Amino acid sequence: MSIRAKFTRAKLLGTIAAASIATATSAFAQDVTLIMHHFLPPVANAHKVMLEPWAQKVMDDSDGRIDIQIYPAMSMGGKPGELYNQVRDGTADIVWTLLGYNPGVFPRTEVFELPTVHKGSATDTTIALNASMEMLGEDFKDIHVLFLHANDGNLIHSGNKEVTTFEDVAGMKLRTPSRTGAWLIEAMGAEPVSLPVPAVPEAMAKGVIDGAMTTYEIVPALKLQELDKYTAELPNGDRFGTAVFMVAMNKDVYEDLPDDLKAVIDANSRENVAAEIGAMWEGFEEAGVSALDGAGISRHTFSDEEAAKFNAVSEEVVARWVAEVTEKGIDGAVIVDQARAAVAAAHGE
Repeated sequence: MSIRAKFTRAKLLGTIAAASIATATSAFAQDVTLIMHHFLPPVANAHKVMLEPWAQKVMDDSDGRIDIQIYPAMSMGGKPGELYNQVRDGTADIVWTLLGYNPGVFPRTEVFELPTVHKGSATDTTIALNASMEMLGEDFKDIHVLFLHANDGNLIHSGNKEVTTFEDVAGMKLRTPSRTGAWLIEAMGAEPVSLPVPAVPEAMAKGVIDGAMTTYEIVPALKLQELDKYTAELPNGDRFGTAVFMVAMNKDVYEDLPDDLKAVIDANSRENVAAEIGAMWEGFEEAGVSALDGAGISRHTFSDEEAAKFNAVSEEVVARWVAEVTEKGIDGAVIVDQARAAVAAAHGE
C-alpha cells in the first residue's frame, strides 16, 4: 500500500490530527511507511519502553528504509477490541493488542493464559509462546505475528477489602483480563467484570468493581496506588494466570515487503526478541511495587495452605478449558501438556 493511500485511509477514519498527517508526509523519502496502533497512552511502559525502541531498532536496521509511525491510545479511532480487525483488514499495518479482547479468536494460544500453565514468569511464558508458533499457527492464519508476549501475571488489587484467605474473595466484583480469568474469578466465588484495562480506574473509583485481577506493571500508568487499599498474591512469585499480547502485522503488507526489508522485520521478531521482551515485562513490575509501597498500600502474600485452595480451583479452570476446546475439535489435553513443557523448557527444566 502506498504512503499516499495510507493517508487517505487515515483521513477516512477521521481521527488522525492534521499535524500528525503533516509529520507523516515528510516520510515520502522512505521506502516503506508502516502505521502502528495500540490502546495505551504514550506514558505506558508498553509504548515508551517496548514499542518505541522496537520500532526505532527496525528503522535503524533498515538504514532508514522503513519508517514506523506509532499512534497510541486508540488515536486512529475504534475501541481496543477492534485492533485485531484493524490489522487483519489493513486499517493499521501493525498493532499491539491483548488477545483477551477477542474471545474465541485465539483458542490455542489461550492455553498460555491459564493458571498453573503460566508460572509467574513473563520471560518463560514469552519464550514459550514464540517457540510454539507451529502449534499455535492456525490462530493467526489471517495476520502475520511479529511476536507474542505475556506479562508477569495477575494478582488481586482491592479498593475496599483486605484479602488474606481464599474465602475472602467470595462476593467481590473483580475486573477480569480474559474469559479464562473470568472462570477463575467465578471458581473463587467472586463476580467477574470484563473491562479493558484503561477503564479500571473509573470503575474502581465509582464502586462498579471492588478491584481487579491485573499486574503490578500497570499500577503507575493507571495510578492504582491512589485507588488500591490492598493487594494479594500467591507465594513464590506465582500468579493467577497471565494475559497474552501480540504485536502483529497485516499479512499482505508483510508479504509485499522486499526480501531485504522482510529480513529486517524477521530479525526483530518472535524468538529473536522473546527473551528480551519477556525480561522487559518482568522489570516493569518493579515500578508498580514501588508505587504501591510508596503509597502505603498493604501487600499480602497467601500462605501455602491458602495457595493450595487457589491452585485447586485453577486446575478446575484448566479442565474446563480442555473440555471446551476439545468439543471444538482441538486436542486441549495435548496443547496443555505441550504448553507446560514449553514453559518448563524456557525455565531450563
